[in-house]
Amino acid sequence: MEFKLTTYKTIRGTKEILELKDYKATEAIIYKDGSPRFYVDCFDLCTESNVIMNSMVLCRQQKLKEVIKEIGRMNKVNISIQKAPFFSIKKKVEFKKLELPPLPKKWLI
Repeated sequence: MEFKLTTYKTIRGTKEILELKDYKATEAIIYKDGSPRFYVDCFDLCTESNVIMNSMVLCRQQKLKEVIKEIGRMNKVNISIQKAPFFSIKKKVEFKKLELPPLPKKWLI
């Protein structure tokens, strides 16, 4: 899958963030310990962990970001969804092809 790698210039230096090419509220790149590790698509019903995520988001009527935060807390892992820094200047954008796995099923059960 192709993602957008954006480099931002901030007060604290430069920061690279891997983002989706087109924003969708049901898809996200999950960062673990500050680097992109997983890709979640709640409407991908072919992957079991994405189906579980779909039911978690729909049944609880929570945002994807809130569900990810709760999964990280329950499994004691540092996972999050990154977004552009608040006060920043977009420096460079490039497109990268990566295959990121879905979240581990054991974290979701």
